Amino acid sequence: MKKLVGKVALVTGSGRGIGRSVALKLASEGARIVVNDLDAAPAEEVVAEIRAAGGDAVACVGSVTAVDFADRLVKTAMDSYGTIDIIVNNAGYTWDSVIQKMTDEQWYAIIDCHITAPFRILRAAQPIISAAAKQEAAEGRVVNRKIVNISSVSASGNPGQVNYSTAKAGVLGMTKALSKEWGRYKVNVNAVAFGHIETRMTLPVEGDPKFINIEGREIKVGISQATVEASKSMIPLGRPGNPDEAANAVYLFCIPESDYLSGQVLVCGGGLGTV
Repeated sequence: MKKLVGKVALVTGSGRGIGRSVALKLASEGARIVVNDLDAAPAEEVVAEIRAAGGDAVACVGSVTAVDFADRLVKTAMDSYGTIDIIVNNAGYTWDSVIQKMTDEQWYAIIDCHITAPFRILRAAQPIISAAAKQEAAEGRVVNRKIVNISSVSASGNPGQVNYSTAKAGVLGMTKALSKEWGRYKVNVNAVAFGHIETRMTLPVEGDPKFINIEGREIKVGISQATVEASKSMIPLGRPGNPDEAANAVYLFCIPESDYLSGQVLVCGGGLGTV
């Protein structure tokens, strides 16, 4: 029996990497998915993949940092499916530098993506969730909804990532505060903090550096093979995780078995890392 039949899940940054795996995992368990990516092509590819497997999905393309994005995302869900059950705030990237070399642009880009965007999305969803909870209470029904915010073991502090570490620590504060605000709506608000997961941001790079374009900015991605090997040596399980394994951690907070878990942080790091 699929565990998420009838549920509607919004997953930001789900055209690639961990977000894609989350969208596919939730869809495989019966959830209808609102797929988001900065670029149309990967978002539509994930939608097509879900539909080809017999699932249901729509795309909401655009940057989560856009002022109107949260309202568009919520509207897409409501216009397409009429409800919201799960929100996974996953979209993100890193733009590293030591503090004396970090520009205001670098700082605000990461803060806006990892903190401001989830805040706006959850704020936009509140009237929908509140109204649904009140209606369900009047009918004598209990329906648990799920918020999963994505953090990182970098929330404990990582050199060269003062912007990202600050943002990911803020995600934990947001999670714990909202778990207290939204408990009355029967919403479970939790966070998953990832360790070393293999994505385009963390793949080994030798020779010339690799870059991706994010909203007109050239962002360096990848890490040296030496860094990869050092990371492996510190991870008790002896290897980085993959996006599907990361998605499984998110999935745990989306299923009925987690209906009495809220305000919690799950570290998905192969045994390495605390927050």
